[in-house]
Amino acid sequence: MRAPHAASWAVHFHVEAASLHAHLWRVTMTIAQPAPLQTLCLPVWIPGSYMVREFSKHLQQLQCRQADNELVATQTDKATWQVHCDSAQPLQVQYEVYALDNSVRTAWLDTARGFFNATSLCLMAEGATNQPHALDLVRHPGMSGWSVATGLTAVEVDKQGFGRYQAAHYDELADCPFEIGAFWSGTFTACGVPHRLVVAGALPSFDGARLLRDTQTLCETQLRFWHAEGSASATHLAGKAPFAHYVFLLNAVDDSYGGLEHRNSTALIAARRDLPRLHDAKTSEGYTTLLGLISHEYFHTWNVKRLRPAEFARYDYAQENYTELLWFFEGFTSYYDDLLLRRAGLIDDAAYFKLLTKTANQVLQTPGRAVQTVAQASFDAWVKYYRQDENTPNATVSYYTKGALVALCLDLSLRAHGTTTLQAFAPDAAAPATVTLDTIMRGLWQRCAGGPMAEADLLAVLHEQTGRSWAKEIKAWVHSTRELPLKTLLQGQGLQVHEDPAQMAQSLGLRVADANGTVIVKAVLRGGAAEAAGFAAGDEWLGVDVGARGQGGSWRLNKLDDLALLLGPERRFSALVSRDKRLLRLPLLLPQKVTTWRIGNSGWVAGAWPGG
Repeated sequence: MRAPHAASWAVHFHVEAASLHAHLWRVTMTIAQPAPLQTLCLPVWIPGSYMVREFSKHLQQLQCRQADNELVATQTDKATWQVHCDSAQPLQVQYEVYALDNSVRTAWLDTARGFFNATSLCLMAEGATNQPHALDLVRHPGMSGWSVATGLTAVEVDKQGFGRYQAAHYDELADCPFEIGAFWSGTFTACGVPHRLVVAGALPSFDGARLLRDTQTLCETQLRFWHAEGSASATHLAGKAPFAHYVFLLNAVDDSYGGLEHRNSTALIAARRDLPRLHDAKTSEGYTTLLGLISHEYFHTWNVKRLRPAEFARYDYAQENYTELLWFFEGFTSYYDDLLLRRAGLIDDAAYFKLLTKTANQVLQTPGRAVQTVAQASFDAWVKYYRQDENTPNATVSYYTKGALVALCLDLSLRAHGTTTLQAFAPDAAAPATVTLDTIMRGLWQRCAGGPMAEADLLAVLHEQTGRSWAKEIKAWVHSTRELPLKTLLQGQGLQVHEDPAQMAQSLGLRVADANGTVIVKAVLRGGAAEAAGFAAGDEWLGVDVGARGQGGSWRLNKLDDLALLLGPERRFSALVSRDKRLLRLPLLLPQKVTTWRIGNSGWVAGAWPGG
């Protein structure tokens, strides 16, 4: 149980692979000056992912030692240990962590790749969390050809990145994930700031040059969004950026999607098929989705990592950290992730309005929007958004999608309001500029000095920039379940909102999965025809009897989209379902008119919105 130790750090971690095949990391933690009763704890959640995940369930074989003396570590709760020790001697704590969660939140280790967040591997030493930390990452013999990528500051590392890193405190250590493996790597400079992009698991067809080029364009667009003043130089922008360098850590897998933001990096996971491909200039929907993910997590560098809820001024890693503001930090970020793709020229108007249509329909097709406010959804994220079940669409609303629509309504209302400002962040400080949500976001950044904010700060900046109160709108859109005035505001910008016939699942009030020739009911939406007929989540929909007493025939149903073919002109039919091995016949009446939105830009004036 020996490991390098340097007295200049209050806490030092020696991280190595105990076994690639058993997926075990071995960690040796050294506390330079422990307390007489030293408390150790592992976080139960990771900032940015609002659910208690119980990382300690993967920690095993914990042992403590001072010099040649073994000490007893007494576990006091699910993630906390206490050790009686001599405060005049360093305390060494060694343990293993099982790592086979291929996500952005925890840790992974196998013969092809390693990854970890410190919240999964590194215990917190009570009394020393605000002091300097160091981490030595050691190369295992099975890691030949592997390299390391992280946003953490290197102290003494080899050409592949193995070696010593340092953090000013535990929060910084926890905010810098590590990617280890034989990954693809590329670099670029955006507005004077160096960026690195690494991709693990890509296929040979992967077009790294295109992803690098498009990500650079997107980063430059966002840096200018937050910090440009007139024709600001790249050097000026580099000095304004809240980071000296940035790292994208992308794990390409067969089928997954997600990201987790950090102070100067982001961990991403996406399907391999969504990566850009050599000799294919088209922008697929999958690649657009990937670019939107990159845009979302990069925007978070400002909006939630620096400009964060006041409740998150300091994280409490031992329990839930509640806020009602995720509609702003996640929702407004969701509004800008696609919008900035359009401004960067990475998608065209048609693609942007298709994405906007999708967001609008996701909210409009969620009955829970009439049950829960988006502020309540933010507060309940710990038990509802991250713990979804068959009743989720009926009981809650997404603070991502509805928050994005709140941002859209606010932006369109500001533009319709026509207020001008002479603030320094206007494109030309000598001439007035129309107040938009862009100017409000930059105003918040300045007012809060890139730090914690409250809803009152948003209202204050809105009042300062427009000369009137927006409390009524925020109360109606955020703190009530009233419908958003979305259609009116969109039409006010010259856009058309078409109402097209809904797909069969939406018409019936169902969410289903078609798999192997079977229709499985995943959710029954409140107030729909399927609920009235008696459908339940988990039902296997086998077939239909068409017309009165089945006079139109009885048919096997392999996929829901075939229902219209089987019904013909009939609207009344019976559904044959299997529930707990029992066969049920449920009478259904197909609704006459259920619609879905399609936002079109045929009347849109170029240069107005979303151009900036």
